[in-house]
Amino acid sequence: MTTVAAYAAPAAKAPLERTTIERRAVRENDVLIDIKFSGICHSDIHQAREGWGEAIFPMVPGHEIAGIVTEVGPGVTRFAVGDRVGVGCMVDSCRECANCKAGLEQYCTGGNVMTYNGVGKDGEPTYGGYARTIVVDENYVVGIPEGIGLDEAAPLLCAGITTYSPLKHWNAGPGKKVAVLGLGGLGHMAVKLAHALGAEVTVLSQSLRKKDDGLKLGADHYYATSDPKTFQELAGTFDLIVSTVSAPLDFGAYLSLLKTDGALVNVGAPEEPIALNLFSVIAGRKTLAGSSIGGIRETQEMLDFCAEHGLGSEIEVIRADQINEAYERVLASDVRYRFVIDTSTI
Repeated sequence: MTTVAAYAAPAAKAPLERTTIERRAVRENDVLIDIKFSGICHSDIHQAREGWGEAIFPMVPGHEIAGIVTEVGPGVTRFAVGDRVGVGCMVDSCRECANCKAGLEQYCTGGNVMTYNGVGKDGEPTYGGYARTIVVDENYVVGIPEGIGLDEAAPLLCAGITTYSPLKHWNAGPGKKVAVLGLGGLGHMAVKLAHALGAEVTVLSQSLRKKDDGLKLGADHYYATSDPKTFQELAGTFDLIVSTVSAPLDFGAYLSLLKTDGALVNVGAPEEPIALNLFSVIAGRKTLAGSSIGGIRETQEMLDFCAEHGLGSEIEVIRADQINEAYERVLASDVRYRFVIDTSTI
């Protein structure tokens, strides 16, 4: 065991504070990673404040981790000391179910082990990336290609893969009209990725405040959802809508924007249940769906795609003592577009 510095929430809704945690010794197939940068995801706030249900405390959030390998176990074959690597939202899974065998570890039917606020197979709680180091089985680590800075790569481990996976699954590409609902940490990556995949991209945002940003990121069109004319003008337009919003929506209104056989896919997770008139999907054979992160193979594919197309997250790097302030700014939509912690300041 090794003691390392970290930032943790000692209890639900409590401010995060500097502390120390124990990391396990490197096992046969483990890599020890010197964390350089850790992104702040809205999920961190939901969990640290128990918005998604009972959680484990003290909690060290962080599942957008980028760093350098400093030690490898004797059985490791995929990584070497000095490699640039990343860790996303999970650090283990059952490895036996059909989904795991198909490279869909994010949908492990035996239950995957989340990077933080989870319990490992050893019965110990998991602690995330708001720390100086982390030890992870090599099978749940990905390589970060040269050409992407570790700071702008960190958010790709959640925001990048969470939007890339549904775009690929629902065949976003040339000839397809894709709308991105919400232009935040997830939404800005959805725009970049959908554009790079060749789709015609529209941003749907509450106001036109970020219109210039949206167009620079790769959007072809930008509409304000606060304007009722938007829903009249865009009725029946889109093949795919990716909703990155974590607040309850009028899903019937957004489903009306889909073509026949179109899909509205949620990657944002509201804390409250939703109401839906099923005629919204029956009329037009439409799909209301959800998507989680991606599997390890797809996460690596996404990173390679980003390197090939020169894509990274738009970031604001902060010190660790700014985490609590950053949480409040995320809730106020006051970030363009992802906070990343310089973990050398922990």
